[in-house]
Amino acid sequence: MKRRDKILEILKNKKEITVKELSNIFNVSEMTIYREIKELEKEGAIKRKHGSILLNTGKEKEVVKVPNCPICEKPITRAHPYKITVEDEIIETCCEHCGLMMHKKLEDKEVSALTYDFITENPISALNAFYVVGSSAIPCCSPSVIPFASKEDAEKFKKGFGGKVMTFIEAYNEIVNNMQISMKSCCSHGETITFSIKEIKKSS
Repeated sequence: MKRRDKILEILKNKKEITVKELSNIFNVSEMTIYREIKELEKEGAIKRKHGSILLNTGKEKEVVKVPNCPICEKPITRAHPYKITVEDEIIETCCEHCGLMMHKKLEDKEVSALTYDFITENPISALNAFYVVGSSAIPCCSPSVIPFASKEDAEKFKKGFGGKVMTFIEAYNEIVNNMQISMKSCCSHGETITFSIKEIKKSS
């Protein structure tokens, strides 16, 4: 039996093996094993994974799973999605628009929320941010809700793209009151502040 056939027989039994192990089994140099492996790989009989050699069954495919937004069900592809922490659980949404709609579902809960400045991408407490709502710039869901750390930057953005500059609770009311609330509607840590929408409404 040829060495390559023996390698395949070994893999049928062991499922996975290293070049060094094969070198010891056949009492040959690792370079000799590498040459055999290269030929088997060309034939599609085997594959390499993290330094090991496996039979290529054609069944295993690597799938990159992207989480979906719990509101609009779009894939969350942003590097810095909107994050809500509630009862030690972190909920991520695709954008601030859906983040505000998620707050509606958590209205009676004490939460903290983190967003990221549109210009600098620095993390900021969602409660302290200023938002440009309904501008012509729509990076994700519509109407867009774009966060800024400073009101001045939000006003400058508004001049170029329109929309309204709002506080957190103003943006929340604007989005929630004008959208049908549905799980399938529409798309270094900063400081976190615990708050309840219900309590904010009482004091505003």
